[in-house]
Amino acid sequence: MKGITMVAPSQPIGPAEIDAIQEVNAEWISLVPYGFSRGIDDPKIRYNLDRQWWGERAEGIEKCISLAHEKGIKIMLKPQVYIHGAWVGDISYDNENDWKAWENGYREFIHFYGKIAAKRNVEMLCIATEYKLAVQKRPEFWRTLIKEIRSYYDGELIYSSNWDSYDKVPIWDDLDYIGVSAYFPLSDKDTPTKSELIDKWLPTEKKLRQFSKKHSKQIVFTEYGYLSIDGCAGKTWELEKGVRKAPINQEAQANAYAALLENFMAEDWWGGGFLWKWFPAGMGHEGYPERDYTPQNKLSQSVIAEYYSRCR
Repeated sequence: MKGITMVAPSQPIGPAEIDAIQEVNAEWISLVPYGFSRGIDDPKIRYNLDRQWWGERAEGIEKCISLAHEKGIKIMLKPQVYIHGAWVGDISYDNENDWKAWENGYREFIHFYGKIAAKRNVEMLCIATEYKLAVQKRPEFWRTLIKEIRSYYDGELIYSSNWDSYDKVPIWDDLDYIGVSAYFPLSDKDTPTKSELIDKWLPTEKKLRQFSKKHSKQIVFTEYGYLSIDGCAGKTWELEKGVRKAPINQEAQANAYAALLENFMAEDWWGGGFLWKWFPAGMGHEGYPERDYTPQNKLSQSVIAEYYSRCR
């Protein structure tokens, strides 16, 4: 899967925005409609709201799917829940009533997008992203949810686990792929070379290969990405806190993307990945695209185009 995560556009887009993605030889697009939660104390998920961007509302999602399919590009629909100031991976409860309330809210949320996926013949649906504790503690909920989705959706199902907990997910056998948000920290150097990063990948690559073999399933990097700043191959979640003032470093980003693709693209256990992220017509960025994960108009753009042209 030669994939790109396309940020939901605030305004309607047309074929030109899909053409731009095809120019880097991508064959899949991940669409990420967000739902919003106030946190553990309020399990309700708010989504498909009038005030949301066009690309996060049902009309925009369906149009983006149609535009991509018209160009022969496949879709992974990847609904995600955002909690301001917190992480969904920490969602956990001490009593059954609270768990049930949360599960009912999440079930409603994912079925809404599952029905869109079925209606529009989307090739893959990601059932959740980085629910670290909820997946570990409530496996039967997820297994039941997967069965419910499969009752009306014929495409492939995946879950996006965080890089540090993919080996603790108990539901891989119920899914079609093992999904990993692949933000593995490799090096804190400002500008490590591609060769250095390839070497840094080797221990993780070995573990992933063994894990894939254990479950007889391909691993897909449901997200992978590097900021275009100093030290971008390190701890991304920490770098993001100071990204607006960080020194721009396109070379570091390009080396990191090249090392990842060089290491994994020839491995038959690796199903491919979805680069995080791409701003259609420049829409959706948070004010620092020159430092953000996107390869657009940077050294990384040609790197992605080259390696994706070689992937088969």
